[in-house]
Amino acid sequence: MQQQKTKKIPMRTCIGCGTEKPKKELVRVVRDPEGNLSVDLTGKKNGRGAYICHSTECLKKARKGRRLEKSFSMQIPDEVYDELMRGIAADE
Repeated sequence: MQQQKTKKIPMRTCIGCGTEKPKKELVRVVRDPEGNLSVDLTGKKNGRGAYICHSTECLKKARKGRRLEKSFSMQIPDEVYDELMRGIAADE
């Protein structure tokens, strides 16, 4: 008798609140090899990624603690935070 394998769910940690959640429940911010930042809704873009909950509170904590800057080792323009805030606010 063969046992069915259970599919492993990829887990990621929110940079705002620090809780671990399934990858699909989080928003991915990605820095591509050229150094450009963007919001990756598909989760498949090339580059270094950081994850954040669909919560304005988590985004505020991440911004206050400069956690995106630490994740990507670079300055984050206000436009990126504004784009994230619009995307998250639309989901709530």
